[in-house]
Amino acid sequence: MAWGLVVVSLWWTSTSGSSVHGGAAVLTSLGRVSGLLAAYLMLVELLLMARVPVLERAVGLDRLAAWHRGLGTNIVVLMVSHVLLIVWGYGLADHHQPVAELFTVITTYPEMWKATIGTLLFVAVAVASARRLRPRISYELWYLLHLTVYASVLLVYGHQTANGAEFVGHPVNRTLWQLMYVTVAACLVIWRLALPLGRVVRHGMRVERVVEETPGVVSVWIRGRHLDRLGVQPGQFLLWRFLAPGHWLTAHPYSLSARPRPDRLRITVKAAGDHSGAIARLRPGTFVAAEGPFGHFTADRATRGKALLIAGGSGIGPVRALAEDLAARGDDVIVVHRARDARELALWPELRRMAQERRLRVHGVVGSRRELGYDPLAADLVEASVPDVLARDVFICGPTGLTHGLVRSLRLLGLPDEQIHTEDFSLR
Repeated sequence: MAWGLVVVSLWWTSTSGSSVHGGAAVLTSLGRVSGLLAAYLMLVELLLMARVPVLERAVGLDRLAAWHRGLGTNIVVLMVSHVLLIVWGYGLADHHQPVAELFTVITTYPEMWKATIGTLLFVAVAVASARRLRPRISYELWYLLHLTVYASVLLVYGHQTANGAEFVGHPVNRTLWQLMYVTVAACLVIWRLALPLGRVVRHGMRVERVVEETPGVVSVWIRGRHLDRLGVQPGQFLLWRFLAPGHWLTAHPYSLSARPRPDRLRITVKAAGDHSGAIARLRPGTFVAAEGPFGHFTADRATRGKALLIAGGSGIGPVRALAEDLAARGDDVIVVHRARDARELALWPELRRMAQERRLRVHGVVGSRRELGYDPLAADLVEASVPDVLARDVFICGPTGLTHGLVRSLRLLGLPDEQIHTEDFSLR
């Protein structure tokens, strides 16, 4: 907010009161302000997903991603407002029709053709991210579209300093503006490019083997050097990029499904799309790049000595890793795995073995609500199954519908929010 006021002050200090007189001048000034804010928020948009450790630790990648999604709509509104207001204001001043003025601006003003392409690219990304359209687009296509945002930011930059009244003849303002761009670019280069590449060299991670757990669910064992230095905890996730055909361009969030070892990590993935389905075909020896760790779905959040862990579908991966960690430190742990079919109870033999060896109880809740005739995770049934639920930390990992339904049930029982822990692995 404070930095946004600084950005608006660039317009304020470069605009005299006498120049804002008449309809054309007012429209042009509003267009200038909306353009400055749109450009500033574009940089904030990039910074939110630059993987800056201090931001991730303070807020969490899931919340940063949510802010990133919400901010996109505001940027598009400001960008469109900037174009319409500027063209309208210029048209009134020059006595031109808006369409004719738009053509004149694009074809005669410095750097404007680049800015036009950049704006159209950003609008296209926003449309692809719309709530109704997003589920219909594959993650891979969505990811590739989002890469064009970097090109958009570079394309629109030139017209700002070449035409903006805030920068032409104002070297201090221009330097401050350039510094903002350089700072964000440095964060992206360091944490999105340099450090991940450094980890590839330092840790030498490769696929060791791929194991089918249940139909459509596989575990990938990854071998490397000094993996304990990654600092990843059970329950956290990393962004994995497998250096194999079909996997190079996209990084996907998968959580650990076992406690990390100095030389091995394991993730468990359910086939839910093109990328996750292709994981089963990875070959041993494939190089692996990873960013992270991310998330707060860890034993550090459990403070009561008792925990209830509820997993739905592929959410059993982080739940299994977290259960092992909590049980190892002596906590009283109950694990509930919700599945539509008994064949979907992935990692079930491991959980049963852990229950025999440690202070751990496991329950499989199988069957759709239509088949059962009721919701087995309704508030009253949760309380009947776990009478001391109010004395436990509750960790939930699974599909959005299951998570939201369980949170409502737990709140109905009187469980305070500080005892309810969830994780959102979606970055779009």
